[in-house]
Amino acid sequence: MKPLDVKRSTVTLDPDRTHVLARPFSLMGDQRSIKVSARVMALPEGEVHALLEGVRAEFGDRQLKIDDFLRRRFNEVSPYLLNGQRLSEERKLLLGGYFTHEYSLEAAALFNPSMTPHPDQSNLPAGSLRFILSLRATAEGHVSSIAFRSGVLDGTSNVTMDVPSRYSLEPTQVPNSTFEKQLFERKLQELRLMGDFNHEVLNGLSDAFTMDELCASISRTERQLPEPQRETTKGVARETLMLARSNYEVQFMPESRLSERVLFPVTPSQSNGIEDARFVLFHNDDGTNTYYATYTAYDGRMILPQLLETSDFLRFKFITLNGPAVENKGMALFPRKIKGLYAMLGRQDAENIYVMFSDHLHFWHTMQLILQPKFPWEFIQLGNCGSPIETEAGWLVISHGVGPMRKYCIGAFLLDRDDPTKVIGRLPEPLIKPNAHERDGYVPNVVYSCGSLVHGEQLVIPYGVSDYATTFATVPLKQVLEAME
Repeated sequence: MKPLDVKRSTVTLDPDRTHVLARPFSLMGDQRSIKVSARVMALPEGEVHALLEGVRAEFGDRQLKIDDFLRRRFNEVSPYLLNGQRLSEERKLLLGGYFTHEYSLEAAALFNPSMTPHPDQSNLPAGSLRFILSLRATAEGHVSSIAFRSGVLDGTSNVTMDVPSRYSLEPTQVPNSTFEKQLFERKLQELRLMGDFNHEVLNGLSDAFTMDELCASISRTERQLPEPQRETTKGVARETLMLARSNYEVQFMPESRLSERVLFPVTPSQSNGIEDARFVLFHNDDGTNTYYATYTAYDGRMILPQLLETSDFLRFKFITLNGPAVENKGMALFPRKIKGLYAMLGRQDAENIYVMFSDHLHFWHTMQLILQPKFPWEFIQLGNCGSPIETEAGWLVISHGVGPMRKYCIGAFLLDRDDPTKVIGRLPEPLIKPNAHERDGYVPNVVYSCGSLVHGEQLVIPYGVSDYATTFATVPLKQVLEAME
């Protein structure tokens, strides 16, 4: 294969330990929490004032609106106080501080980027594109969250990154967000939870219901059962609530900057991380656009492919994916329907690449093998590096292959536009392999991406460097297509 003109950018995004997020700090059990609360309650008011001022002085420039967070934490831990106790506002905030800690989001790594056009393309020079970069931020305990950055590609695809904010913020869960009864029932059926108990639960709900209404209907249905049956339905009730809690919406403050927004694991299925989000700008049939991201939820034992949905990067929906075809890592959604069906790539067997089709975005039942390891640099496994990119020649898929010494390289292949089960081109050699400056990091000898784009005549590939930092490369699209076997 003729060498390609791959140009590495001088822009590098290194992990920044100063990006700290205020997080709830949970003590070891209720009794210890009660003891700590009692100690704070015994402090004289003057000492409470001095201690709170010390917290504000030490952490106020590291956290936006720190008093607001401490007040929320107090409200969450107030059950540890004796009933009827009256507290000053300062004592409430100080109590909140004892149940709060800082988490350095990217202390270990900032990598595996996904690149999509920004919804705001105003006030740019001709030929430029504003983009959003989602990143996997990893820190203490190897817990991963989703962070965001923004930047601009100029007319020749040079990268300029916007200066990120000093602060980090979590969203709030949208109160009273509703579930569609018909859709929720289908998800219960997929999980084999749709027995007599849940029939009664759903009969007590309207076509659109809230989490509170679901909890009330479950409690009401349980009370109506004879005592022996209540024990047998506890597991079903617990799994039903877990499904509901895994399908939720969150909202960032409108005034927050993109780089301040962090999607941190909150549900049991995400407890050990939200990994490798692959964002894509999806073109709906009605002419509107929606951003979707497939990601991997990890609880320390099991991995679950799931879905994110947003139109503005302020409000996000977390959605469970169902069906036997959504297994393992590396799902990547096509940016539009094909012949009336959603299409998605996957790697269900941890080795080969498959394509799936579905009439509903949340449910995937069948898959078809389309690509297997062929060249020595990919003998261990293949996978996608983000959603397919539509070109006149076909669907361009940036891929990764794993070879000897577990070395990850980035490659590419081409699928037919009308029938993406057909592979019509494939690079015999890697596009990008770790060079001498990229092979050392958190996980050595790895280059990896979760989403690229075409800008003008250039293919722009953001990629993670040894699971530590992030950089960019560009290569003429025409060269990539012409090099395909």
